[in-house]
Amino acid sequence: MTIIADRMTAAIDGEFVVFLIGMRINHWHRPWTWLPVARAMPRMLAELKAEPGLGLLHASAHFGGRNLFTIQYWRSFAQLHAYAHAPARAHRPAWTAFNRAIGSGDDVGIWHETYIVAAGQSESVYNNMPPFGLALAGTLVPARGGRASANGRLGQGSDTPAG
Repeated sequence: MTIIADRMTAAIDGEFVVFLIGMRINHWHRPWTWLPVARAMPRMLAELKAEPGLGLLHASAHFGGRNLFTIQYWRSFAQLHAYAHAPARAHRPAWTAFNRAIGSGDDVGIWHETYIVAAGQSESVYNNMPPFGLALAGTLVPARGGRASANGRLGQGSDTPAG
């Protein structure tokens, strides 16, 4: 990706959802328990990327130690919820398989966090960065004028553009 040598911010119209979902490998020596969980997310993301109307705006995968997770941006909670519960989509069968195979066992943990962000209630700044995070879900715009400061980006007035 090309680095943009400027201060930029993300613009996104309306309400959106930030959804964090991941897994923690508690016992590396039992890959037959955690590997199916790890393989499920790429299938879901491929399905979601192939059908933008399902509501996923952007997703990025992250790995650290025992943890694998994705940061996802959704157009609405209703779309996220509908996808999670749709029997014909990749998530529901994976969820069912996890509950049958692992349930409350301790080999692998799963988690998610959901944040509904009201219109105008997010701000971001990217300096000397390629497009990243919310900017990939929305639109990358220069952080100038009313968007030069965090206060300005949140509509709280203006201050010095320190970030």
